[in-house]
Amino acid sequence: MIDFGQRYVLDTNALIRLKRHRRASPFFQDNVVIPDEVLHEAAGFPDIAALRRNLYPTTPRVLEWLTRVMATVRTDDKTLVDLYANLGGADPLVVACALDGQAEDGQYLAAPEWIVVTDDDAVRQKAEEFDLKVITSAEFASIIDATQCHLP
Repeated sequence: MIDFGQRYVLDTNALIRLKRHRRASPFFQDNVVIPDEVLHEAAGFPDIAALRRNLYPTTPRVLEWLTRVMATVRTDDKTLVDLYANLGGADPLVVACALDGQAEDGQYLAAPEWIVVTDDDAVRQKAEEFDLKVITSAEFASIIDATQCHLP
């Protein structure tokens, strides 16, 4: 990892807005994880094979975190997930993956900060409810662009 200080978990909307040249950057490849449901939603991307190298798999531990996340969602709340409308399938998983990564890395003295990258207000609110840092895709694009300026 180039920047051990942060790990970025991407939502589908952020992945779309970053465009291919940023997704191909060394910084992206070294510091981003993508939940498998986000990759499923991005199956039509021309660079999907490269994106799969950043897979954050849905393990039993991630499913435990997903259960905790979903336990905080009211039954009448359709802002984060609306399965009947086929909306938000990856959204709670983005938060669960960030929580799982943070918990796993928390055992190390110099643990990276796990950051959710999304432009979805419901994902932002849920991530912040679990004390995760959240940035927009535009903010993340600026971070990637800044690393490109420092390449030889």
